Amino acid sequence: MTAILSENIGYLILIGIGAVMTLVVTIMVKAETKWLGTRKTSEWFYTAGRTVKMGLISASIVSAWTWAATLLQSSTVTFEFGIGGAFWYAAGASIQVILFSILAIELKRRAPMTHTFPEMLYARFGPHAHKIFLLFGMMTNTIVTAMLVLGGAAVMNTLTGIDISIAAFLIPLGIIFYTVFGGLKATFFAEYLNASFIFVVVLLFVFVIYFVSPDIGGVAGMYEKLVQASVLNPVDGNLQGSYLTMVSIGALIFGIINIVGNFGTVFVDQSYWQRAIAARPGAATGGFIIGGLVWFAIPFTLATTLGLAALATGVTLTEDQIDLGLVAPTAAAFIMGDLGAILILTIVFTAVVAAGSSQLISVSSLATYDVFRTYIKPSATGRELIRISRYTILLFGIGMGALASILFQLGVSLQYVYLMMGILVGSAVAPISFALLWSRTNRHAATSAALVGLITGILGWFLTAYYMFGEITIASTGSSIPLLVGNITSILVSIGITILGSLIRPEKFDFGLMRQRFVAADYKIRTMLRHDTDEEFLKRSLSHCKKIGFSVTTFLVIVWPLFFFLSGLVLDEQAFHLWITLAITWILGAAGIIILLPMIEARHSIYGVIRGMFHSNVTGHEDSDPDDPDHAAVRILVPVDGSQGSIRALQHASHFFGDTAVVRMYILYVIEWPEEEEDGFSQQIMEEGRLILRSIPLSKQINFYQRIVKVGNPPEKIVSVANDLKVDMIVINKKGLGGSSRIGHVAQGVLDASPKPVVLIG
Repeated sequence: MTAILSENIGYLILIGIGAVMTLVVTIMVKAETKWLGTRKTSEWFYTAGRTVKMGLISASIVSAWTWAATLLQSSTVTFEFGIGGAFWYAAGASIQVILFSILAIELKRRAPMTHTFPEMLYARFGPHAHKIFLLFGMMTNTIVTAMLVLGGAAVMNTLTGIDISIAAFLIPLGIIFYTVFGGLKATFFAEYLNASFIFVVVLLFVFVIYFVSPDIGGVAGMYEKLVQASVLNPVDGNLQGSYLTMVSIGALIFGIINIVGNFGTVFVDQSYWQRAIAARPGAATGGFIIGGLVWFAIPFTLATTLGLAALATGVTLTEDQIDLGLVAPTAAAFIMGDLGAILILTIVFTAVVAAGSSQLISVSSLATYDVFRTYIKPSATGRELIRISRYTILLFGIGMGALASILFQLGVSLQYVYLMMGILVGSAVAPISFALLWSRTNRHAATSAALVGLITGILGWFLTAYYMFGEITIASTGSSIPLLVGNITSILVSIGITILGSLIRPEKFDFGLMRQRFVAADYKIRTMLRHDTDEEFLKRSLSHCKKIGFSVTTFLVIVWPLFFFLSGLVLDEQAFHLWITLAITWILGAAGIIILLPMIEARHSIYGVIRGMFHSNVTGHEDSDPDDPDHAAVRILVPVDGSQGSIRALQHASHFFGDTAVVRMYILYVIEWPEEEEDGFSQQIMEEGRLILRSIPLSKQINFYQRIVKVGNPPEKIVSVANDLKVDMIVINKKGLGGSSRIGHVAQGVLDASPKPVVLIG
């Protein structure tokens, strides 16, 4: 297949778009820390402060679950099986995210301060089980990462001719940079941008193919061409050989493999646990449910558009090209020329970058908390944890490219990796889930179940391939039936051993012990979120998750397909119009939610950033520049603590110096908390200080005010800030919040330590 685009375009996307995405995300992170006062602590780096709202969680889930396989493999199975392929890809991979909301809420109830799921399992099952499930977690992230880079590099190679090994090594570069810089919050920002961009591009494909393209002829033209394709090239196992039916044995087998395999890649993937940890308790329920329903629209609509367009236009591809996921790019290029190829190439690249960042931060969390802090240095400080994390991100990011290149050289395709991953990680699903859901789960049974399930799954996979084809090769093990047997065996054996072993020798675990284990380091955050962690609220949320999760799952994987199988329905033109209308309506609604909801929820933060950029004279921030160009200004620092006395001190200072030509008034609020305990911070802590400062009325007699929030010991921090800002004096209330009849301890501490003149008021 001749490359559609030039290598220059490929490198422009690889390097140019990667650099732009990195720059934008870095600016967003910098804006948050600069104008919203967020501190880059280890807690912020790994959990984004545990206060992420529902809209951003949903967008993050959509992006993290939109792999190269989502954009490519969904069209591939549609090309092979028709509309049943698009449905089973979407339904078979969305229910896991929706059902994961149950675990997300239980995590908030029973281990709210944990950082990783193996960390939770350490508290539940002990060190032996912890090491085993840590390996499963690492294996999951490695497989997912391999698929991401392999799919992205294959598309780059096919469409532009760039060497696949070069593409595999260039793809992770941008990911490494902004993930090292911004941590989990940078990942969230990148995922929001990526999800929004993907929805816009999918809508563009829908508009062009169904309403503009003369090659298709609209919905009616698509229908006629699919009817002709069914006659010319009928699908073996489909009702009447038609591409317009859900009654498809091949699509059903793929759907079962998809469902079973994706339980492993959600429930055993640290990136989803990390989102549950980062979410506010009130956002965890809606975030995962909305994320799953919205994500459904991407593969369903894209495959119903590009996958069917490939069939309608008679695209010819070899088996190898189909396995590499090249149906969608080829169809896009055929319908829209270079623009179509560039668009599909770009969304695949941004999807790989955004989802890859999620995997990098997940691997770094596992390495940092479950290896370094657990077994090497339990007393590690926050700075040490961040340093280890950044080293891990760098090394694993480089390894991403090497692994993808090796798999390609071995002849392993994107489709092969996608379908076999459930065999390798599916056996860990039941033990992990029951560890959080069932107090009677036996630790030995759960650990054995994961290992025995893995072994029997691989044996079933290989033996079935050997029985059917007489050999064990990539070709034989990549066949549908061996993959189906391996996936089902792995997860069912594990479920059986976990339940049976726990019934024979049940344990009685007190989940309160798990809460106690993780409460000390993050007590400040727990205190601030206590209104959201009310037990009754979480129980109600859990009930909603179960009702919605099981209802949606039943409808998508039982009721919907069962209706088609029992009715033996092959879509006529009117029914096909309804099918396309459903896809378009779903993608429009999903795009609106993902693009607008995070913006609405973040409106106050956006306003704060804008105000900080254009009204710095009244906003202020942590990173204040002490080297002001106006050297003639009188610099005055006024510490406030919210008391009436401190506000009077500010008013007196403003009145006394109001007639001075140039005065720069710095208003300082210090949150009393040890600086070295970095794990005890969140954005809400800093917001508390900013809210106090914003509520204080400022006199118009002074032309320049700057609000500053700091964390630490108040007297020490006041003296330190005064020195850094090179102020001429400190004006402070004599008594402060203590209300002492004599001088307060803060004022006394400042008097004792400050080389600057100190004026006491009150």
